Amino acid sequence: MNTTAPITTPLTPDLLRGHLDLEHTAHGVLPHRLPARARAQCADGQLAMVESQPSGVRLVLRTRATVIELDALATKRVYPGAPPRPDGLYDLMVDGRPAGQGSVAGGNTLTIDLSTGTADYRPGPVGTVRFDGLAPDEKDVEIWLPHNETTELVALRTDAPVGPVPNRGRKVWLHHGSSISHGSDAASPSTTWPALAASLGGVELINLGLGGSALLDPFTARAIRDTPADLLSVKLGINVVNADLMRLRAFGPAVHGFLDTVREGHPTAPLLVVSPILSPIHEDTPGPCAIDVSAIAEGRLRFRATGDPAEVASGKLTLGVIRDELARIVRERAADDPNLYYLDGLELYGEADFAELPLPDELHPDAATHRRIGERFAERVFDGTGAFTDRRAATDRRA
Repeated sequence: MNTTAPITTPLTPDLLRGHLDLEHTAHGVLPHRLPARARAQCADGQLAMVESQPSGVRLVLRTRATVIELDALATKRVYPGAPPRPDGLYDLMVDGRPAGQGSVAGGNTLTIDLSTGTADYRPGPVGTVRFDGLAPDEKDVEIWLPHNETTELVALRTDAPVGPVPNRGRKVWLHHGSSISHGSDAASPSTTWPALAASLGGVELINLGLGGSALLDPFTARAIRDTPADLLSVKLGINVVNADLMRLRAFGPAVHGFLDTVREGHPTAPLLVVSPILSPIHEDTPGPCAIDVSAIAEGRLRFRATGDPAEVASGKLTLGVIRDELARIVRERAADDPNLYYLDGLELYGEADFAELPLPDELHPDAATHRRIGERFAERVFDGTGAFTDRRAATDRRA
């Protein structure tokens, strides 16, 4: 660093965006994407893991620093038999433009046996990511935290003072969805499809994409209700199907209840309901979804649907059934809620896209597909007369 004594700045909430809670730990601070009250209402280990993975959370600074060091303690997942997961990436943005990437070595490990669901946790050391060679000018700096690693922030060091970035007047977009929205298999935290769409739309992102956990939980609806935001979207369906969580009789009322709760805190904000993108294994076949053990034996991760299509007649859910039901619900509610909108997920990724960019594990999009979905979402929602623009006409797309 340029100075003999680097400046250490406390990691306070005003230097972070995209989180709903900040837990003080033995090492530092741990960003959460669900508030403590919500976390206390569900003991599910999957939810605890994914909500603590800081998808969309970023450190945001105003500084002249030419060198920035961030100490962090990562929790990295290991799946025996599956291909090794790369270390999580930290994306550096300077004045809104990509300016570097890095990773943190060491960290805790969480070894998850996909066949039994058991997990073994082992503690590890704190690591450091360093960005140097930055211009000495005053600038806005963002460090997007790894979207797929629980990340405790330990220390921030720079060679010049840092402060919070002033409010630029950008709207806040809060989005909730599944692992696809969380960013599974995206290239980096700033290139998940919601992050790309937010960048193209010129908005501040709060990403409540929760891998495997977009299950219409009341505590998630209350978290959305209680979080200040200008624009709201909920992408529903895929987790309900692949968890085989409920039948059609329960699904409709659960969606209504979820939207009712959100509307208690955001009565007039644009609210967009997005149905699932294409996933051929579940288009006409119900869940539950399972790991393909034969693929694991070959060193690959792949999912398969294990339900019986004949059971749809008795109320089991498929993605086709869910799209029809969500469209109906939004169409009926929109008669009394003019700021409620519907987007068919097949407009973001459909059959032609699958032929060109297939889902590598039959469920999650790869990096190129994240970019396509993000660009299409921005085109349909932020541009022209989309749900999130101020120039909506009578021809707005609704169910």
